[in-house]
Amino acid sequence: MTVGVLIVTHNGVGSALLETAKTTLGVCPLNTKILSVPDQCSPGDLVNEGQSYVDELDTGDGVLILTDMFGSTPSNIACALKSTTRLCIVSGLNLPMLIRTLNYPALDLEELATKALSGGREGIGDCQKLGYFN
Repeated sequence: MTVGVLIVTHNGVGSALLETAKTTLGVCPLNTKILSVPDQCSPGDLVNEGQSYVDELDTGDGVLILTDMFGSTPSNIACALKSTTRLCIVSGLNLPMLIRTLNYPALDLEELATKALSGGREGIGDCQKLGYFN
């Protein structure tokens, strides 16, 4: 068994990131679902949809939920989800975070959440200060 991953983002952000990650890695080694939150939505309906995804993804090792922006509707929907086992929610989703997450399919839920956080942080840099251009 492995951790499931639920991506909850505004509009098509999650789909675009997952597609890019799959192209980069050549595979998607973790069971992953996307919940796309449109601009005009009923969060209650999406909580129900998200809950069904969590139930489907949770094979006993828990579900890591990645959301794009803390405090936003996708983040609030993610925080409303329940699991019979464990959930970890990490906000601030970016491509380095997602790729780092998918690169470690054997980790347990807490370790995978830690990898996601480190990937997100380490994937951000000031290219000018790092000397990549003048």
